[in-house]
Amino acid sequence: MRTEGRLTDNIDWTVIAIYLALITFGWLNIYAAVYDPENPTSIFNFSLNSGKQLIWIGISLVFASIIMLMDFRFFRTFSWLIYFMVIASLIAVLFLGTEVAGSKSWFQIGGVRIQPSEFAKYACALALAKFLNKSNFSFRKFKHIVAIAAIIIIPLALTVLQGDTGSALVYSAFILVLFREGMSPIILIIGVLSAILFILTLLVSKIVIIVAMIILGILGILLSLKEAKRIILVIMAVVYSIGLVISVDYVFNNVLKPHQQNRIQVFINPNADPMGAGWQVTQSKIAIGSGGFWGKGYLKGTQTKFDFIPDQSTDNIFCTVGEEHGFVGSLILVSVFVFFLIKLVQIAERQKSRYARAYGYAVTSIFLFHVMVNIGMTIGLFPVIGIPLPFFSYGGSALVAFSILLFTLLKLDAHRLQILGR
Repeated sequence: MRTEGRLTDNIDWTVIAIYLALITFGWLNIYAAVYDPENPTSIFNFSLNSGKQLIWIGISLVFASIIMLMDFRFFRTFSWLIYFMVIASLIAVLFLGTEVAGSKSWFQIGGVRIQPSEFAKYACALALAKFLNKSNFSFRKFKHIVAIAAIIIIPLALTVLQGDTGSALVYSAFILVLFREGMSPIILIIGVLSAILFILTLLVSKIVIIVAMIILGILGILLSLKEAKRIILVIMAVVYSIGLVISVDYVFNNVLKPHQQNRIQVFINPNADPMGAGWQVTQSKIAIGSGGFWGKGYLKGTQTKFDFIPDQSTDNIFCTVGEEHGFVGSLILVSVFVFFLIKLVQIAERQKSRYARAYGYAVTSIFLFHVMVNIGMTIGLFPVIGIPLPFFSYGGSALVAFSILLFTLLKLDAHRLQILGR
């Protein structure tokens, strides 16, 4: 173990500056989203989402400060304890939780609602890093693969049972962590191709796709005549693809809920139901497009002020940016998030332990998924799944959880020279 200088000398202040800028501009945009020009009130009014968010910002900064003052070994030592405590809370909310917008994901404590699933992503990142850090860990050991799958699938399944499929989908981002730590890219490729095939099946006749799969399979076999293993792999790939194509209708009609079916149909055909399921995406694009190059100006957005867009201060906060700050403001915000993600990758790569590196990539994966999907769904590039834009959207649980997630990484990074590499 090596010694190092003062803690403040080793903290990545650039990331903290980005964090403070995002929560500040997020707060200002939350106020813009709820601002009523006919009845203007202060941004500090605690009956507004902007006033409530200011309280959550204060709470988040307290948690961030506590984390930076804690012993950095706490997180590795208690990763499993944190994981199982959060799993217990995910189970408890199924029985004791309050249902909001169709999801039973909230504990109601007085006037405050806490969403355990937001903290479950953090706990899963810690547990995953802890397991990957085992001295004898190997992706070639079947029992280790099963254990990793269980670590990810248990909170994912409990989140689905709450009716919050959007938050559950975030766990798919952990595949990037596994890929970085040595998992075969084949699984990542299969996952992406499966998603593409699923969407394609909804657009094109199944017979056409199946025939195309068979033709590609025959070509693959002809090119692999001297290698039995390749022929078997080609046959397995064709059988899997055809099975996936055949099962799409069953999954779509019997597994997905009606509102999820509507979101996928609207994603495939934005004009399918413009006054119903397509309303949100249509109005989001109108708001962003109406901002033009420079935007309409702060507090001057018309789409946002007259409630054309649902969840304006939460999941659709990016619309406010697009309408009031235009293409330039949107580009700056996206650029800040891209720079932020690049910094997180740099932090993850410079870690001396596998635990900290895996955790760093888990943090990066979670933020990447949220930023990409949240902004993508407001402009019609992704189906609407209702997840927040980190540090920008209104929501106490999300803001506190994102802050804990980030500052735990910054704490590990500040002490990286005290940890022996392996």
